Amino acid sequence: MNDMSIEIANESGVAIDEKSVVAAARYALDQMGVSPLAELSVLLVELDTMSDLHERWMDLPGPTDVMAFPMDELDSARRPDAGGSGPALLGDIVLCPEFARDQAKKAGHSLSHELHLLTIHGVLHLLGYDHAEPAEEREMFALQNRLLAEFQHEFTEARRLARQHSADSRVLGAVGLDDDSAAEAPDHRSGDTGS
Repeated sequence: MNDMSIEIANESGVAIDEKSVVAAARYALDQMGVSPLAELSVLLVELDTMSDLHERWMDLPGPTDVMAFPMDELDSARRPDAGGSGPALLGDIVLCPEFARDQAKKAGHSLSHELHLLTIHGVLHLLGYDHAEPAEEREMFALQNRLLAEFQHEFTEARRLARQHSADSRVLGAVGLDDDSAAEAPDHRSGDTGS
């Protein structure tokens, strides 16, 4: 069982599937071999808050889609990708769903897809990846795109299986889960209500 702690707080005013964002972060961390004891925080904020953070920390005007704040205090004994005795705090990922919504529209995909992409991007930044130089950008974006494609495939398949399980359970529930209960279940096809 994965003990990784991923906290999410949505202060953006935009309704999103928080579980899927956490799943994207967890998938990326797992695939990158990060210790399950690592801790991560994901914060979703409004445009104004993201603008303030972007200006304060990057000295750039206006909002952005994602910012990552790694914990610089990690020493080599406490690195999240190394075995350690206690949890290591990776840092914080800050997402701006309102900004991401416009990007998703331009890219022709869903907000959920865009947030998964940005979450994985943020995780890679926390793990030391950057895209300031062309070679770094190629490496980071190739890794990001691979992780995103694999996550999307697994996430879509898991949702399909869950829907199938739910449909199967409804059908099985109507006829009973075993031979004994099936024999006692009313026959809904003939209109018999069992009374």
